[in-house]
Amino acid sequence: MAIKLVVFDMAGTTVEDKDNVHASLIHAFKKFDYNILREDANKVMGIPKPVAIEQLLKNDFGIKAPKLNDLVVKIHQEFLKDMISFYKTDSSVKAKENAEAIFQLLKEKKVKVGIDTGFSRDIADTIIKRLGWTKNQLIDFSVTSDEVKNGRPHPDMIFEAMKIAGIKSATEVAKVGDTISDLKEGTSAGCKFVIGITTGAYTRKELAKEKHTHLIDDLMEVAEIVSAQ
Repeated sequence: MAIKLVVFDMAGTTVEDKDNVHASLIHAFKKFDYNILREDANKVMGIPKPVAIEQLLKNDFGIKAPKLNDLVVKIHQEFLKDMISFYKTDSSVKAKENAEAIFQLLKEKKVKVGIDTGFSRDIADTIIKRLGWTKNQLIDFSVTSDEVKNGRPHPDMIFEAMKIAGIKSATEVAKVGDTISDLKEGTSAGCKFVIGITTGAYTRKELAKEKHTHLIDDLMEVAEIVSAQ
């Protein structure tokens, strides 16, 4: 079946990310006297940030409820504050190379363009507004991890995107992302194409270990994949 919807991740995939998400997560933990390394943050890239924070606190520091619940809220609030400030004001915020070009090309081919993200709605809206993606009609819609029951690696955001787009079969959907959790999400949803891109959190070698249909180095390669059906 022809692809009718391509769902792209944000940071590292369509939004430039020079470890900004990692840095904000590390900073948020440090604010409460918990030190994590980049590789610790990288292990939880792509999944909902409250879940990521909870996993790190439990697995790396052995924190348990009720202290755990309170810390998750406080660290996440610090992360939100830092990220929103960054995406609103930092001069480095921009779309990834060829992100807007592939959006435009897909829309010209009558393929819907969706965004899904491990960010919450407030961060996603800050980015979308800053880049003018809705205003310039480059994307059709977005889905965030706090709008579904389960974020990545579960398929809920893909299913929500399909619902919004009016698509009944995941064989008409392609998923594009830079993390292991993106690939797991696309596979668990049954997407026809599950495309990992090497411009973000994980290397080609790391992505290759997870189930996928394609690995790419440039977003423009999505056009060829979608067309060659």
